[in-house]
Amino acid sequence: MIDSESRGIGVSIDLKPHAYDPVANPELFRGVLGRRFIAFVIDIVIIMLPVAFAAVFIFFLGLVTFLLGWALFWLLYPATIVWALVYCGSTLGSPTSATVGMRMMDLEMRTWYGAPAYFVLGAVHAIVFWITVSILTPLVLVVGLLNGRQRLLHDILIGTVVINNPARAQALRKARPPL
Repeated sequence: MIDSESRGIGVSIDLKPHAYDPVANPELFRGVLGRRFIAFVIDIVIIMLPVAFAAVFIFFLGLVTFLLGWALFWLLYPATIVWALVYCGSTLGSPTSATVGMRMMDLEMRTWYGAPAYFVLGAVHAIVFWITVSILTPLVLVVGLLNGRQRLLHDILIGTVVINNPARAQALRKARPPL
């Protein structure tokens, strides 16, 4: 009888360890949840400003075209979704792995094994965030309080972690009293 190992059949899984340890590097996670909330508010404003301008433009176009331009309002919702996904994907997929709000708050997103984010991961992150928030609103935030890496539910589901950027982590490391 030939076993699967001798025939070369099988699956090899290379599991990588978590790159960020909250015990060994607490400065990577210090204050992340609060600043992440502020970054979220900044990003929502950035996403909604062009949408608001488009809505005002469509409103006035409707007045000029005797209400015919108002037929474009049906495009506003899908365009908002596309714009939000492009924003999240392109900013999280940038070299800084952070949205504009996250950059302002000195945060960055990484995969659980330490790699920088990429466009598809950023877009999926946004989709999973909105799905989990609309279904389990309080649970999404409570999960962040119950784990050492302060990962929210959608972070756990897609395998990401939000940490302080290297400059902030270094400043917090220097401010930490020696043991």
